Amino acid sequence: MSAPADNVGFHARRSGRWRAAEFVFWLALIAVGFLFPSRYLIMTDIVRIGLFALSLDLILGYAGIVSLGHAAFFGVGAYAAGLMALHGIVPEPVLALLVAGLAAAVLGFATSFLVIRGVDLTRLMVTLGIALLMEALAERFSDITGGTDGLQGIVMQPILGVFEFDIFGKVGFWYSVAVLFVMFLLARRIVHSPFGLSLRAIRNNPLRAAAVGIPVNRRLVAVYTLGAFYAGIAGALFTQTTQLASLDVFSFERSADLVLVLVLGGTGYLYGGLIGAVIFKILQEIFSTITPQYWLFWIGLVLVTIVLIGRERLERWVLYVPRRLTKLLRGSKPAGGGAA
Repeated sequence: MSAPADNVGFHARRSGRWRAAEFVFWLALIAVGFLFPSRYLIMTDIVRIGLFALSLDLILGYAGIVSLGHAAFFGVGAYAAGLMALHGIVPEPVLALLVAGLAAAVLGFATSFLVIRGVDLTRLMVTLGIALLMEALAERFSDITGGTDGLQGIVMQPILGVFEFDIFGKVGFWYSVAVLFVMFLLARRIVHSPFGLSLRAIRNNPLRAAAVGIPVNRRLVAVYTLGAFYAGIAGALFTQTTQLASLDVFSFERSADLVLVLVLGGTGYLYGGLIGAVIFKILQEIFSTITPQYWLFWIGLVLVTIVLIGRERLERWVLYVPRRLTKLLRGSKPAGGGAA
């Protein structure tokens, strides 16, 4: 029997322990729901983007699969939820959310064999092509999707038959937070499992991972399908909370914004997508107020600054004052054990 220090499960359990900063993050998310009741709509948008970014982080940050067409799965989930609500196929929102996620997962599984065959540039083109193809199909079958007008007349039933969606977005926000937390717990459990550790090995060196017996292709297919499922959930959440579904859900801009979110927040630690979503929406709100037509220019300038200066150096600058204060507080404590 291997020693605890050499056991993979031991390392996975140790890395999966909750830290104080994580509790602070989720408590802060709950607190803003009570502190800013007039901002439910934008906060719901942030939560949706965070869940969408989490789906991409699973395949990019942990498996190293780059994608410029992740909106394909988002759009499938959005239209699936909208069609089920519009035609009364699955009227209950929570159940419809799962069905929409599974529909996106089916597409993810079917296209994963194309994605894993190439390298980074090939994957970028293949994933982008899949998203463009889905957008073209949605426009072609306008009798089902509504075409450029989108789905009209979507009315969502109460959540679990109890909580009705309101025009202020309060129920939608807390519903989105609950979905995000459940999906985050599942993702956290997955990435800190031996399966998640094998994904990191594949991302770092696929040849070495295959040499030690890791089934590389099967792992990539599995995580790509999982990422599609998460993106489908995010898309369904979008439709359920806005009661809208149009061709915009497949747009390239949606996939590109998702990459920006992960650049801002970082990849490979789950919270990057959530933090990046907050930063992205705050920057968008600030810059669109200053220059409504050119707010993307300023976000681009922020990204260039991050690249030129470096994320590590920026983090040191931001944390310099808190760390100095911590050292001063520790140094001001009286030394124990001195003579009376």
